[in-house]
Amino acid sequence: MKLGIVFINTGAKSGDSIIELARRAEALGIESVWTGEHVIIPLEYSSPYPYNENGKMGVPPETNLVDPLITLAAIAGATSTIRLGTGVNILPQVNPLLLAKQAAGLDFMSNGRLMLGLGIGWLKEEYDAMGVPFERRGARFDDYLQAMRKVWSGDVVEHESEFLSWHNFKSYPLPVQSPLPVVIGGDKGKAFERIAKYGNGWYTPRGKLEDVMHGRDEIASACRAVGRDPAEIEITAMWHMQTGLDTVRRYRDAGIHRMLVPVVGKPAEVIEAVGEAIAAL
Repeated sequence: MKLGIVFINTGAKSGDSIIELARRAEALGIESVWTGEHVIIPLEYSSPYPYNENGKMGVPPETNLVDPLITLAAIAGATSTIRLGTGVNILPQVNPLLLAKQAAGLDFMSNGRLMLGLGIGWLKEEYDAMGVPFERRGARFDDYLQAMRKVWSGDVVEHESEFLSWHNFKSYPLPVQSPLPVVIGGDKGKAFERIAKYGNGWYTPRGKLEDVMHGRDEIASACRAVGRDPAEIEITAMWHMQTGLDTVRRYRDAGIHRMLVPVVGKPAEVIEAVGEAIAAL
């Protein structure tokens, strides 16, 4: 079982504090550090947040949500072994060629430590602000990811679709990892089918074992439908530490590969506690 941390809504006051936490995490043997994406937080929004019963994110608009790739690039430069994950970047609302370039560059500069978490998003108001249609974002996600894989291949890129027209170019550097791990987030709509077809892993923000087991079984079924071995999919879930180490052991016995601890409240104390959990497992 791998244990990592995820900076969820920490509202860090400085970049130095994030770097310090990441360095300490690496020293304690924590496997990975993850961070998520929102370009904006609207003052009011009608889009329901799917992972909270009240439908809201629970953070004020003034929260410092630093761009994930910028955060992880800074961490990469200050560390040497800890893996770097995005949990998750919202693919359909951005330019996929630019994101492919940035992800390849981060993997190159970190010597192959990136796990690129991607999702379709839920916040229509954010899409509106980005000037991108919210509708058909799932179809756009699927097409973008297939096109990005071509950019990372090193071959001449040829991709003509409803959404993109890419022809006769290459983009270097290539990712160090081949394939670059793409971890797909979410459990709504066609998420499991999408993971089976295009993903290397599943990122779920849910913390209940029964929900994660249901997702694991759905992914296995979707993999079989497309002739893929479900064992190829690495599953990453959340661990709320107050539930104790037995929770981690149950997840491990159920075949879950990685548990992430949300860094909230007193981040330094959380990271020390994760280090102690690693030593105890």
